[in-house]
Amino acid sequence: MGTTNRQNRILVFVTLFSLTALLCLRPANAQALAETAGATSVSAGTTAAVAKTLNFAPSKSENASAASQHLQASAGPPPQVVNRRALEEHAGRDASKLLIRSTPPASQIWIDDKFVGNTPMLLVLAPGKYRVSFRGSRMETGEQSVDLLPHETRELALSLSAHYPTKVTFPKGI
Repeated sequence: MGTTNRQNRILVFVTLFSLTALLCLRPANAQALAETAGATSVSAGTTAAVAKTLNFAPSKSENASAASQHLQASAGPPPQVVNRRALEEHAGRDASKLLIRSTPPASQIWIDDKFVGNTPMLLVLAPGKYRVSFRGSRMETGEQSVDLLPHETRELALSLSAHYPTKVTFPKGI
């Protein structure tokens, strides 16, 4: 009986070691490995040595990871910083300045459908026509078109309007 117990322990050790190695090599299959480890574990002095065959899909190349169904976490700067830098780098020698304010403050600013940050903000832009959209924290919106000339400094202040009614009244008699 001592030999059988020792063999069972070795079997469990080898199985768990193999599963751990597979887990490190293929993290996408962690769920299947955890289930298999649970099926071959030792519990309350008894061994449930259930053999399971793991069928994994062939591993994909690193280039195929971009086609993942999951969102990839970005290690770079936030989108508003990237968008603002792109606008400022494109400004050139004839750059214009646009000071943007809104009521309520801290509203999101979108320049030509690209998020650039929150109000108040000073942007350095190339001369030209831009569509500036605002989105408030309580669904307020606003939009205005701006045409900047070379070396111009302009202030844009906009009061946002509520997209949905903020006050509900009921007729008398209800």
